[in-house]
Amino acid sequence: MCCRIGRLLIAVALLSAWLVGCRPAAQAPVTLTIIMEEVPDTDVVRKLLPDFEKENPGIKVVIDAMPYDAMRDKILASFMAPKATYDVIIVDNPWMDEFVAGNFLEPLDDRIRGIPDYDFEDFVGPVREIGVVGGKVYGIPFYNYALGLIVRQDLFDDPAYQEAYQKKYGKPLAPPTTLEDYVRIAQFFKEQSGGKIYGAAMQPQRGYKVFEEWKNWLYAAGGNLLDEQGNVIIDRPEAVRALELYIEMYKTAAPPNSLNWGFDEALRAMAAGEAATMMSYNWMLPTLNNPQGPAVTWPASSPSTRSPAGRRCSGPGTGPSPATRRTKTPPGVSSPGSPPSAWRSSGWILGGAPVRVSAMKDPEVWQKGFGQAYYETVLKILEDAEPLAGAPRRRRSSRWWALS
Repeated sequence: MCCRIGRLLIAVALLSAWLVGCRPAAQAPVTLTIIMEEVPDTDVVRKLLPDFEKENPGIKVVIDAMPYDAMRDKILASFMAPKATYDVIIVDNPWMDEFVAGNFLEPLDDRIRGIPDYDFEDFVGPVREIGVVGGKVYGIPFYNYALGLIVRQDLFDDPAYQEAYQKKYGKPLAPPTTLEDYVRIAQFFKEQSGGKIYGAAMQPQRGYKVFEEWKNWLYAAGGNLLDEQGNVIIDRPEAVRALELYIEMYKTAAPPNSLNWGFDEALRAMAAGEAATMMSYNWMLPTLNNPQGPAVTWPASSPSTRSPAGRRCSGPGTGPSPATRRTKTPPGVSSPGSPPSAWRSSGWILGGAPVRVSAMKDPEVWQKGFGQAYYETVLKILEDAEPLAGAPRRRRSSRWWALS
């Protein structure tokens, strides 16, 4: 999967002369250790390191990749140690407020202002704002994990299914616009296929995955976890409706015995042609549509769309988009004491999911990437996304670079 994401990437140019000027005249060799999740975007970073180290012979970058569940404890241990283990960290957005409150992160405002022509406002608003706490910038976007609804377009275009749906419900078969529509369509595909195709490949695994998936249902129902004052409102009718419909979908349209499914299991089911829909990260659409990818038994899915009738819950991860070849700046959150070389290195590290408006509107990106419709749809998803968790009005949209 890393190759499919990485194809769009173009190594960013050297950082501005400001950064060069900040370095001591005879800087000693530096080794920077980065903690990252063992996911495809980490493989993308690994591929960029040889070029970066060639251009910066005094800097050696070491990546410590691990499962997501192990990262937070490792990062906190590094913060508390007399000498930090990590120079650069990835901050998942639910951790951002906590790390800022603990005085673990360094504001980046002066570094950003010191780089000529760096357009911080070019990052999509909901993604950019997660890194701003108390009016100060602590994070630069690295990657987006915003969710959308991915559908088997070949099933929706099938004349037999279209005729049967029109006859049964008196309306055309089309991607859903409400939660009730979504459940009904999923049930329809399961019934019409005789159970050979399930309506939805869900991710109800206890813990992070069910929360991430269900919160999209909560948004679609018009609910939220907290109100503007930070009061818990999860007991309101909108949340009850979202939960009841989510349970109905699992019981009546999802694969049996899939209660412990997470991302990998849902992706395998969708790729194998065993499910008609999947609510997942927007960048999974190119993976599923790749002829050499995992989905070899069916033609294509539709463009990644918004969750039915609601905002999208945006996932962890932030980083420069595929078109940041013209950007000379790093994605990064700094923690106190970070050397200039750490900030310099982060400017080379690009994610595979776009987070810049200019990238998603760039005809060259459309041509070399996945087409105009895809990037315009992703931009709409990101503009209307909300982060997953955090302080009031700070749930989850992205993942962030941090320099330790």
